[in-house]
Amino acid sequence: MTPCPITRSPSWFLSFAVLSVLLVSSFLLSCSPKTEGGADQDVRTFLERYFSTWSAKDMDGYGSCFHEQARVSYVHEGTPRTQGLTDFLHSQKLSHSTASEPMTEVPTDMKILRDDRTAQASVRWKLTKGAEITTGTDCFTLIKTPSGWKIMSLVFYND
Repeated sequence: MTPCPITRSPSWFLSFAVLSVLLVSSFLLSCSPKTEGGADQDVRTFLERYFSTWSAKDMDGYGSCFHEQARVSYVHEGTPRTQGLTDFLHSQKLSHSTASEPMTEVPTDMKILRDDRTAQASVRWKLTKGAEITTGTDCFTLIKTPSGWKIMSLVFYND
């Protein structure tokens, strides 16, 4: 009886192990979600525009991020409050005009799930008003239109 080739050739086993690790690594990398500069870049760019127009008090630019049928909900102490787009945009303009100090809001983390027509995004943000800092989350449902991404639904809350 001849010995098994694996026991006779340790280099064969090592080559097999290395090849296995490379194949599994390649598979995992191909299945991982795309991030910076990847397939989600257009959604990331849109969401960054959403935050930058709000921070610049550009309410026309900010309003153009929303689909005309969008709904906006705010969760306060577990209770949702929902507004139509016109009322929400008016409240945002009023917030800026009555603020004692300029406000800026920046995204700190984005998680995006998308296909060719829609996207879901969970965005952590930081709002700065003078020395005061508030953090929270925006949950977006986006739709791709001929003019680009638009917000169909926004649910947000503060930490």
